[in-house]
Amino acid sequence: MRILGLTGSVGMGKSTVAEMFRRMRVPVFDADAAVHRAMAKGGAAVADVAAAFPGVERDGAIDRRALGALVLGDRAKLTRLEAILHPLVGQAERQFLARMRAARRAAVVLDVPLLFETGGYRRCDTVLVVWAPDFLQRARVLARPGMTEARLRFLRAQQTSEREKRRRADILVPSGLGKAVTWRRLRAWIH
Repeated sequence: MRILGLTGSVGMGKSTVAEMFRRMRVPVFDADAAVHRAMAKGGAAVADVAAAFPGVERDGAIDRRALGALVLGDRAKLTRLEAILHPLVGQAERQFLARMRAARRAAVVLDVPLLFETGGYRRCDTVLVVWAPDFLQRARVLARPGMTEARLRFLRAQQTSEREKRRRADILVPSGLGKAVTWRRLRAWIH
């Protein structure tokens, strides 16, 4: 089974690329979705996150906005949160890969925003980096509800630089040139 690591910084178009893979019937593990499940009502991270960050639990789930307000700009708190979440995401990823191997899938995609930062690229046969010019990234991210310049700076500071990601990529997919270009690049990997 071939494992493709899909990554890209915030606002680069990674979610669009992941959806394209799904439309091509390639199974995709979504690390962000695993985090959301872990912090949802009854999720595996709720008790630990609530203990580490008092006041962020609401009706048995983690209020992600409240949690985000606590960790934004505070590297120590973010590190504490990651120590809770990353092992849970890793476990979910391993379960996904085991299911896909059992189903004899030819290829899968690991959609992991922090693929380089967490060392996840080592589990992949190929790494695809989605990127866009800075002005386009900024426009996309700042158009999101609740996004600010300060939050964008914080998010960027937590991620490997775009230059380094592109240098380390096996496949580069520009997301600012139109979907037809993106489709061609993805199909080339599938076939």
